[in-house]
Amino acid sequence: MADSAAGSLPYHEPGIVAILVQASFLLLLNMVNSALDRIVYCGLLGQVLLGICWGTPGAKWLSASAEEVVVQLGYLGLMLLVFQGGLSTSFASLKANLLLSSGVAITGITVPIALSFSLQWLVGATSLQAFAAGAALCSTSLGTTFTVLASSGLTSSRLGIVLTTAAMIDDVVGLVMVQVISNLGSTISAITIIRPILVSLGFAVVAPLACQFLILPLTVSLNRYRETHSSGKIDRIVCLRHTAFVIHTLVLIALATGATYAGTSNLFAAYIAGAVISWWDTEVPHPKNAQTRLVEEKTQPDATQKNNLLTEESTDAAGAGDNGPQNRSTTFGSTIYQEYYKQAVSKILRPFFFASIGFSIPISHMFRSSIIWRGIVYTLLMTLGKLVCGLWLVRFSVVPVQGTLRGRMLNVELPEVPHLWGKSAKTGSSHAFKRDQPQTVSTHEEPSTPKITQTVPRTPSTPKPFSLYPPLILALAMVARGEIGFLISAMAESNGAFSSGHTNSSSESDIFLVVTWAIVLCTIIGPLGVGLSVKRVKKLEERKSKGQEGSGRDVLGVWGVR
Repeated sequence: MADSAAGSLPYHEPGIVAILVQASFLLLLNMVNSALDRIVYCGLLGQVLLGICWGTPGAKWLSASAEEVVVQLGYLGLMLLVFQGGLSTSFASLKANLLLSSGVAITGITVPIALSFSLQWLVGATSLQAFAAGAALCSTSLGTTFTVLASSGLTSSRLGIVLTTAAMIDDVVGLVMVQVISNLGSTISAITIIRPILVSLGFAVVAPLACQFLILPLTVSLNRYRETHSSGKIDRIVCLRHTAFVIHTLVLIALATGATYAGTSNLFAAYIAGAVISWWDTEVPHPKNAQTRLVEEKTQPDATQKNNLLTEESTDAAGAGDNGPQNRSTTFGSTIYQEYYKQAVSKILRPFFFASIGFSIPISHMFRSSIIWRGIVYTLLMTLGKLVCGLWLVRFSVVPVQGTLRGRMLNVELPEVPHLWGKSAKTGSSHAFKRDQPQTVSTHEEPSTPKITQTVPRTPSTPKPFSLYPPLILALAMVARGEIGFLISAMAESNGAFSSGHTNSSSESDIFLVVTWAIVLCTIIGPLGVGLSVKRVKKLEERKSKGQEGSGRDVLGVWGVR
């Protein structure tokens, strides 16, 4: 341990064993991630397993100090992943799907908490312990969600917007639960419960108001100045990518710091920071820079030539570095993230985060027969608690038919269930996803007989079909608990919320181990199921693009719209 009174840290050359262990750890994190992402779009599972093997639960090859550094850098990677999720937010889609996302989130919170009271007969838990377990399992892993969506290419789709919004709401509630659970071992006051809730709501309300009534007027004033001083220093500085990078980073740091000291989650603040930057890029008017205006003046007579030159000029500006004015798209938050953050996050920080999850799994204490079967039963319940979220995206086919007693009646039929491993039950129906249309039958009896056209309506046995892949992907993505679940359960265990009078204080409580089983298995089942579903969807889309069987299918329908 370093002397606190020392003026500097003495430099010692790392041993070759430490270098080999850490180098192999970092290399394998990226190699396994790349291999599994190509196969099932969930390389993060391999990173979690490597964390178990290299860390304290397994071989203990990494020292405790190295694990602490990995945890800290990994959490920084998680914050940047959530920040990226905010940058990719489409406000038009968010407004259109806010109620739907809220319904999905509320379902994903209430059902797992309600099912967690089964622990009362499963392991003899009290009501307070069952609630603490439900609080841990009501969350949805933000890191897993954003990683799976990014690897599958669904981040900016309507399905991705609904999923990320619902996952964020779930995690905000989960992170509020952290503040409550952390005080379960002591006296619970109203302030302990109400403060994190009010602070979270405050950030969710104050941030949009500040954007509308503070940032927007300031931007409009700045735009007027830039238009009147189009070649001035301010206009040139604002168009630099370095300027955008500094501003975006300061916004992220300011909101995360303020949220932490105010008593809410810095992950929630990171998402708001990204969303604010995305709003400023896409919803706020910006003046054209000097180079774009010059192109427009030169090409005003010919609209076609104007468009071509604008495209060429924008490309030149994008590759011009920071030596002159640039097209505004080069200062977008998503562009800045790709240039300044992406490599460090994807190659180091994100792998460290998922490996740090593996450090938290007490694998050596989980394989007792009484714990295993209880953990599997609780896992099934918690998987069901999130799978029901997919029902919000299921659309039933309502077919009117003639009734014998009443004039008309409604017949609700479920569609066929697609299979992840092959063709659906009804093959050869390339028209299965087309709208219902009447069929026309023509008959010719004699040359002199006029042509008879008969309209035959579709029968009730062939309802309007649709794909179950969107609700399936949504439900499976919500299953993964990940970092927030481990955080809440570990907090409850350390504060004695899971302890009972006859539990050995030197080991984990049975409730904690059962909850850990559920978190681990759900974090494996969710991404693996999403990966297999996305793989199947991509195969169907490839068939559609090649005009093969099933080319008429719209696999994701409106949920795949970007």
